[in-house]
Amino acid sequence: MTATLPPTVTEARPAAASLKGHWIDDWRPEDREFWDNGGAAIAKRNLIVSIFSEHIGFSVWTLWSVLVLFLGPEYGIDPAQKFLLTAVPALVGAALRIPYTFAVATFGGRNWTIISASLLLVPSIAAAFLIQPGVSYSTLLILGALAGVGGGNFASSMANINAFYPDRLKGWALGINAGGGNLGVAVAQLIGLFVLAVFGAGNPGIVAGIYIPFIVIAVVLSALKMDNLSQARNEKRGMRDAAKESHTWIMSLLYIGTFGSFIGFGFAFGQVLQVQFADTFNTPIKAAYLTFLGPLLGSLIRPFGGALADRLGGAKVTFVNFIAMAVGASIVLVAAQQRSLPLYLVGFISLFVLSGLGNGSSYKMIPAIFKQKYAGDEHQARRISGAVIGIAGAIGAVGGVLVNLAFRQSFLTYKDADAAYIGFIAFYALCVLVTWAVYLRPAARTKIAV
Repeated sequence: MTATLPPTVTEARPAAASLKGHWIDDWRPEDREFWDNGGAAIAKRNLIVSIFSEHIGFSVWTLWSVLVLFLGPEYGIDPAQKFLLTAVPALVGAALRIPYTFAVATFGGRNWTIISASLLLVPSIAAAFLIQPGVSYSTLLILGALAGVGGGNFASSMANINAFYPDRLKGWALGINAGGGNLGVAVAQLIGLFVLAVFGAGNPGIVAGIYIPFIVIAVVLSALKMDNLSQARNEKRGMRDAAKESHTWIMSLLYIGTFGSFIGFGFAFGQVLQVQFADTFNTPIKAAYLTFLGPLLGSLIRPFGGALADRLGGAKVTFVNFIAMAVGASIVLVAAQQRSLPLYLVGFISLFVLSGLGNGSSYKMIPAIFKQKYAGDEHQARRISGAVIGIAGAIGAVGGVLVNLAFRQSFLTYKDADAAYIGFIAFYALCVLVTWAVYLRPAARTKIAV
């Protein structure tokens, strides 16, 4: 007698077998049988390639945090102009996150990853050949703007991976995906350090050129190993509906405090060291020895922020984290006033670590909020939360622009960064109050408990 599979297992297998031109027509991650019989393996494969592609995108986006260290006196650029150079790619990347999130529904997650990874060749090739003494400042601004395309990759990658994983694993999956991408900041700075040490400060184009073959690898892996989910095409109006949700804008504010801090400090850290402690960091390579450390630790800790939120609740972790960030910024302020480099580094690196934790916990809050609000309507909850991830990611990235502009204005007006640090402390205090008022006070938790 021939054995037959139980009906639930039979229903679970078509997901792994229904690939038609890399499109999956049936995707039910909340179904345990479905997940255990092929779904988890498919999601993991897509996650791995997504991490690599997003990592390269982040690296290209943050190249200018490294390249400005190569712009010595022969380029005729002052510190204020350098802060603007790092603000431009941050701004363009933030603006692109909304259309990039739409693109997942329009083209499919796999297809858009191929396109978005291919676009990274433009800023990388341009920077590899055009950055040299005598280049105009306007040309450098254009090159910086082109690098902004790497910033959009995060939003489309997160929206895509959010659809692949069940709610019980979203905090972990989104944390791993984002953390692997965020590592691109540290890796780009390590590559900059390598080029400075081996080739000297006169060869900035090598930093960008190193990424060209890796971009090609990302394109090929995306084409061969990733999949599109057909259900994403039914969620095109999610962005419009998400814009009507008050939680969208509240979470966007909180994400300015977490991701905006991470990416803003990542862009600015090397420059701040060179200006704030000019005697100690009087050459680019001395600053480069330290700039990678904060982004590295912040990226590695991000998945733990998501996992911690899975266990304790995203709002609780985010609330405590913002209190700690205010303390960290206060340490930086005191250290800057006392000219204490060791204390300054402790405070600044703690801000990187805490912003990484907060990135993971705040992103976990988004699907949890809408799962409760639309209890019983899984599709609507997934549709709105995916769109909110895109919106919050875009607005959060604007925080990176604000950080660089705050440093620029503080140095221009007061010749130091103290005013910027005071602004950061005040903003973190605001985020503490908002998190408690909306998600943690007893009256709020009776409506949404995250």
